[in-house]
Amino acid sequence: MTNRTTDAAAPPVERAVPPWRDARLPVADRVEALVSEMTLREKLAQLVGVWVGADPEGGEVAPHQNEMTGDPVDWTEVIAAGLGQLTRPFGTRPVDPVAGARSLAVSQEQVVAANRFGIPALVHEECLTGFAAFRATAFPAPLSWGASFDPALVAEVSGLIGASMRAAGVHQGLAPVLDVTRDYRWGRTEETIGEDPYLVGTVGTAYVRGLERAGVVATLKHFAGYSASRAGRNLAPVSIGPREFADVVLPPFEMAVREGGARSVMNSYSDVDGVPSAADRALLTGLLRDTWGFGGTVVADYFAVKFLQSLHGVAADEGHAAGLALTAGVDVELPTVRCYGEPLLRAVERGDVDEALVDRALRRVLRQKVELGLLDPDWSPWPADLDALRLDTPEARDAALRLARESVVLLANDGVLPLRPDLRLAVVGPLADDPMAMLGCYSFPAHIGVHHPDAGLGVDIPTVLGALREAGADVAHARGCNVRGDDRSGFDEAVAAARDADACVVVVGDLAGLFGRGTSGEGCDATTLELPGAQADLVRAVLATGTPVVLLLVTGRPYAVGDLAAGAAATVQTFFPGQLGGRAIADVLTGAVSPSGRLPVGIPADPSGQPGTYLSAPLGRLSGVSSVDPTPAFPFGHGLGYGEFTWSEPRVAGTTWATDGAVELELDVHNPGDRAGADVVQLYLHDPVAQVVRPVVRLVGYARVPLEPGGTARVRFRVPADATSFTGTDGRRVVEPGEVRLRVSRSSADVRAEVGLELVGPPRVVDHTRELLTAVEVVPS
Repeated sequence: MTNRTTDAAAPPVERAVPPWRDARLPVADRVEALVSEMTLREKLAQLVGVWVGADPEGGEVAPHQNEMTGDPVDWTEVIAAGLGQLTRPFGTRPVDPVAGARSLAVSQEQVVAANRFGIPALVHEECLTGFAAFRATAFPAPLSWGASFDPALVAEVSGLIGASMRAAGVHQGLAPVLDVTRDYRWGRTEETIGEDPYLVGTVGTAYVRGLERAGVVATLKHFAGYSASRAGRNLAPVSIGPREFADVVLPPFEMAVREGGARSVMNSYSDVDGVPSAADRALLTGLLRDTWGFGGTVVADYFAVKFLQSLHGVAADEGHAAGLALTAGVDVELPTVRCYGEPLLRAVERGDVDEALVDRALRRVLRQKVELGLLDPDWSPWPADLDALRLDTPEARDAALRLARESVVLLANDGVLPLRPDLRLAVVGPLADDPMAMLGCYSFPAHIGVHHPDAGLGVDIPTVLGALREAGADVAHARGCNVRGDDRSGFDEAVAAARDADACVVVVGDLAGLFGRGTSGEGCDATTLELPGAQADLVRAVLATGTPVVLLLVTGRPYAVGDLAAGAAATVQTFFPGQLGGRAIADVLTGAVSPSGRLPVGIPADPSGQPGTYLSAPLGRLSGVSSVDPTPAFPFGHGLGYGEFTWSEPRVAGTTWATDGAVELELDVHNPGDRAGADVVQLYLHDPVAQVVRPVVRLVGYARVPLEPGGTARVRFRVPADATSFTGTDGRRVVEPGEVRLRVSRSSADVRAEVGLELVGPPRVVDHTRELLTAVEVVPS
């Protein structure tokens, strides 16, 4: 018998794909396959972030960062069982975007190789005013989003931000902030969209949509009540009733979850009536998940789990804190492993914490990773076309400029604006020639770059002075004073410059920073709403020259400038308008663009007049029983243009409105002038009689209407009866029959027409399935 051999190779053996990598399987099956295979230590590794670049010796960018970060992490040790999230690889120090993306990809390869299942980390970054990375476009701050009254443009901006993040290997953005401003003294007012829950909700939801459509997980902040802290102090206790909480604080979050599709929520640091949000099961599980149906992840604000022990005193140790947070519904501990590591491991092993709670959070985390494609067979940590990665693109700068232009608010004008090109102009004030004046505290140069001055700003940021000169203006300049401090040695130079000019632009306001390093920003709370330092007196000194003065405010919160504005020829308000803000301001001042911004917060008349918002009951307004007049100098929604648009009388079919129906209101808007511009039609609800005290008016709809000279557009509002709902005496939300009035207004205080209607039908109890939005249609005619 002859033995024969063959050179033919044996057919390749097809390796079985682990079920968690099989993209053909349902997401839930892939997740369960992983959960069933994991040890407790591997499970917990997915519930923590790691902040590799955190420097305990550097400037803080999170509360108590220096004491919380401790010793640097051992990278090899911390990724051995896997890793849930990587914290801010771009937003910790200046790094070239291409080099940063390459380093991140290498780190991800190490994470994948280190754990048995090959699971990469989810990467998160801040993105409130753009991707918080070196050389990334710095967009306007959220108060500017609100001032634009333009959700569509905000969605476009967030889409560009999200695209740049995904291109660099980032999966989750820690934005938007949906806190409704309740006290302007709060340092983080600049991070809010405004003082009205409908404006905050609609604009914030637009931001969420843009980010999510770009493939980046949007994270809603800060759930919930953070902005209602006592005296506007950061992290201070919140003492508000359940009705204010339900009717003012919660609606923007509900809208962003239901209408925007947000996939992550971050808890608030504060306690509400003694219960810290990170330990509030009724909030994070009962309301958010069981009632609203939220299916994403809840991530801890930085160090918030540890704060249950160290700041709030509701936990005895780190394991106890971990158990409280996990039970409440916090799925991921950020920014770095502390309580959800060894302390939680020991607590579970002792039986103090049920491992089922770990599995519950794990399923949410893994589901998100599967949905993001991180466990697909073809996933790669290497960005496509890496060497061409740019974070400050012409497209992004164009959108940043358009948003900045739309957010400039002209408060008052006696005709000095727009500035004539032949004027001899003086531009004075501490912010006239400071690029940092344009940036909010979460922009990279203000947040991180200030600790690395040798790196430079990373992007080109024209100042107001530079932009006016670029526009061809004949400009003299003097600084006058600093933003902070009482040094008045520069007053004489500024006064002389103003006296020799035909008009003077005085640029005053804030510099953003963190934890006392600025006059606005996280931890930079104010005791008074007077302009910081000697700036108000500088304005008064310039006003005394008799030269027409344009008061230009570049701030992170509204300041009481009633007396200053009264003496100025014009007053302009901006809110940290981003890297192209200087150019946008110059465009408005010179008339290249007609101003169209509207105030997202009121401008107080008195710096110590009990800070409040327009959402006040009758006795919260001027009355004969108090000597304090809280009437603002300029109300919420106010703003002028270079020419007033005309509105027709509103048209409504009938005088009744079913409690389970909707009412349609329309009007025509006409631009009779000779320049293009935009108007903002605002629709407010007034409820004369209700079972509980209600705000005199509240916003229920708005429409931004851009028109060419001579143009006309028809604006249609469809207002659901659900928009009239409020929390009644029994704690349930109700649509109550009776008289209501819709006010077509130019601001919360400037009513142009009122339509009286009768809500008819039985009272209706409504819930989270109610209609949240007033549909708006703008049709050119």
